Amino acid sequence: MGIAEQMARRAKDAAQVLRTVTPACRAEALNKMADKLIACKDEVLRANADDIANAGELTPAFKKRLTVDEKVFNYMVKRLQEAAALPDPVGRIIEARTMPSGLQVKRVAVPIGVIAMIYEARPNVTTDAAAVALKSGNAVVLKGGSESLRTNMVLAQAMREAAVEAGLPADAVQLIPSTDRADVAELLKQDEFIDLIIPRGGKSLIKAIAEGTRIPVLKHYDGICHQFVAADADVDMAVNVVVNSKCQNVAVCNALETLLIDSAASDVLVKSIARALQEHGVELRGCPAFCSIVPGCIPATDDDWDSEYLSSILSVKMVDGIRGAMKHIAEHGSGHTDGIITSSDALAAEFVTNVDSASVLVNASTRLSGGGDYGMGAVVGISTDRLHARGPVGPAELCTYKWVAVGTGQLRD
Repeated sequence: MGIAEQMARRAKDAAQVLRTVTPACRAEALNKMADKLIACKDEVLRANADDIANAGELTPAFKKRLTVDEKVFNYMVKRLQEAAALPDPVGRIIEARTMPSGLQVKRVAVPIGVIAMIYEARPNVTTDAAAVALKSGNAVVLKGGSESLRTNMVLAQAMREAAVEAGLPADAVQLIPSTDRADVAELLKQDEFIDLIIPRGGKSLIKAIAEGTRIPVLKHYDGICHQFVAADADVDMAVNVVVNSKCQNVAVCNALETLLIDSAASDVLVKSIARALQEHGVELRGCPAFCSIVPGCIPATDDDWDSEYLSSILSVKMVDGIRGAMKHIAEHGSGHTDGIITSSDALAAEFVTNVDSASVLVNASTRLSGGGDYGMGAVVGISTDRLHARGPVGPAELCTYKWVAVGTGQLRD
C-alpha cells in the first residue's frame, strides 16, 4: 500500500470524526492554525528560501507564485482567521416544509467528506485548502508541487499540530511529502476514500487529472476573461477598469485577456484606453479596425482570441455592439469572468442575462471575481464547471446536502 492510499484511508476516518465536530471547535482549530503559522514564521520563510534556491531557473511569473514574502505570509494568516469568523455552513437548513401528512422535510448542508487538492507552485493554496476544507467539515489530502515541498511541509505540520490542540484528528489535514509523480497517479485511484478532487494549476495538469480518475473533479481550465466597453461608457471609468483588469496582476486567472470595444465608440474613448494600457507596458494585439486607430498595435491572429496570456499582452477587437460582444464571448470565452462597462442599465441587464460565465461584472474590474471580494473569505479556486460548484469555491461550496424527514408514524398510502 502506497503513501497516497494510506493517507486517503486515514482521511476517510478523520472525515467521519469531523462530521461530529461543533462549529466552535472548527473555528478554534482555524484560529490556532493562524497562531501556529505566526509562531513558525521564520521557519516558513527559511523553507521557502530553500525551495526557491533549489528550484533552478524560474520565470519571473513562476517565481512570484512560489515566493512567500511578508505580504503572502500575512495573507495566509488572514485567510485562516477570516475562515474561522465566517458563518459555519455545516448544518445550514437550505429549505424546509411541512407536508399535508404532517411529515416535516428539510434539506440540510453537510460535508462532502474527503477532498484531495493537487496544485502547483503557490504555497498559500496549502493554507487556503485547509481553511476551506475544515470550515466545511471536510478532511483534506494535499499534493503540492515539488518546487514548494519544503514550504508546504512546514505549513502542513503547523496546521496538523493546531488541529490536534483544538481536538480535531491530525489526519484532518495531510500533505503527501514527496515529489514522486507516481503518488499522484495512486491518489487518483482512491475513489473508495476520496470524494472530490480539486486540481489547481495549468490546463495540462487539470486535463490529465480529469482524464486519469473516476473521482469527481472540480475543474478550472482557462481564464480567458473579457471586458466589453460599450459606446456610452464613461471614459475615465473605462480606462480605470480596463487597466486594473489587465495590469493589477497579469499572471492570475481573472486578469483581462481580451478587450472588446463597440465599433460605435468614439476615437477619444478607444485611444484613451489604448494609451493607458501602453503606458503600463501592455502589448496590444488588435483586429484591423483597432489597429487602424491605435499606432503601435500588432495585428492579432485567430489564436489570440483563444489565448490566456497570463502576461502583459492583451488582444483587442472592435465589435458590432453588445450583440457582437456577446457572440464573441460565446465563441471564445472560458466561462470564467466577463464584464461590461456601460452607462445603460438596459445594456447591463442584457449582458448579465446572456453571458453564461461563472462571474459577470458590470462597471467593475475582472480582478474582483474572487472569494475575498465576494465576501467569501478563503477559497480553494474558481470553478468554470456548472456542477457541483461554479465560480469561487469557498466553505459553503464544499458542502453537499442530505434530506431529513421527521414524522409521527406516517405511512405511504
